[in-house]
Amino acid sequence: MSRKLEKQLIVGLDVGTSKVSAIVGEVGSQGDLEIIGFGSHPSRGLKRGVVVNIESTVQSIQRAIEEAELMAGCQINAVWVGIAGSHVENKVSNGVANIKEREVSQDDVDRVMDSARAIALPDGQRILHVQPQEYVIDGQDGIREPIGMSGVRLEAKVHIVTGALSAVNNIMKCVERCGLHVEGIILEQAASASAVLSDDERELGVALVDIGGGTTDIAVYVDGALRHSSVVGIAGDQVSNDIAVILRTPAHAAEQIKINHACILRGEGGDEAIEVPSVGERPPRRITRRSLSEIVEPRMDEILVHARDILRRSGYEELIRAGVVLTGGSARMNGLVDLAEEIFQMPVRLGVPQRATGLREIVQNPQHATGVGLLLHGIEQMTRGNVTGRGTEISALPLWDQMRRWFKGNF
Repeated sequence: MSRKLEKQLIVGLDVGTSKVSAIVGEVGSQGDLEIIGFGSHPSRGLKRGVVVNIESTVQSIQRAIEEAELMAGCQINAVWVGIAGSHVENKVSNGVANIKEREVSQDDVDRVMDSARAIALPDGQRILHVQPQEYVIDGQDGIREPIGMSGVRLEAKVHIVTGALSAVNNIMKCVERCGLHVEGIILEQAASASAVLSDDERELGVALVDIGGGTTDIAVYVDGALRHSSVVGIAGDQVSNDIAVILRTPAHAAEQIKINHACILRGEGGDEAIEVPSVGERPPRRITRRSLSEIVEPRMDEILVHARDILRRSGYEELIRAGVVLTGGSARMNGLVDLAEEIFQMPVRLGVPQRATGLREIVQNPQHATGVGLLLHGIEQMTRGNVTGRGTEISALPLWDQMRRWFKGNF
């Protein structure tokens, strides 16, 4: 039985390869979400979703949290953390349990889920995410909600996502060294899907392609359930690197050029001049937007082709009737949706966070799909009573003290 939520705050922490973002949301009495705070800082301690430098990651998390605290006027004590990376794997498992009272109860569902989770894992792996795909009662399959139904034998088919124990522990260690409690570790594909996919798309069959900085995360939903998840080890950072190498410009300048000017050109309109900073004392140069497109398009084409091939190998390509949804920071590129439609040969749309109000730069930006999705996942767990959700409290610190803390951390 779900319980109503008292008005409270919840925080999502997206620890990505290119940036660390903290998003503060205010949860209303009906579970509605309003974004009231945001903090972000460049991430220099991760590579393809895995921590490679603990100290740098801790500093990035601290700066992002301090900015979010300042904007929201609160003190953050706990966060919901996203995880992704090439170490993440997925599999399907089945569980079986007897129905004790001849009518399925929550206890019966818990027992059959425990049975499905009891699988042999390789050394160094742990379960990150378990989602039921369907239940079977006495041979009757396709059941979504078994509670209250009559029967003797309950079966569950579930999708299980596992990750490297070391990768999970290192992210948790970084968060805890910032004085924060980890409310939960959530698969980033599942978080992004919560933010950008509609219920109709999940039912009909949809593929989510989240193009981040270090990895491109893929999730397939059919009949309302997660059926497949995967990771491509190339993403937006490789686009920035291509720009930096070919144009001989500093990495930070290449990133800004990608954000502000990169596009997939179709037809005219590519003669706009772009200023490119040079290395050292050399003067800046100018190139056309068409020339930049010729650098960017091959890499984006490669990323999307990898995603298409993964969908084909998954066996679900023919079931993706609602098409593909692109999200993530690198999905904002002009012309990318058209390129994706050519490659996937199905409808494609850009996914921005839904089911949230508040800061427009957050709720209307695909770059923050994962962060908003972390909040939505946390609200779902709080509604079910699985966590207290009391880790974030309104700060008693005066505004001047909050500003002093922020300046101390950044200057």
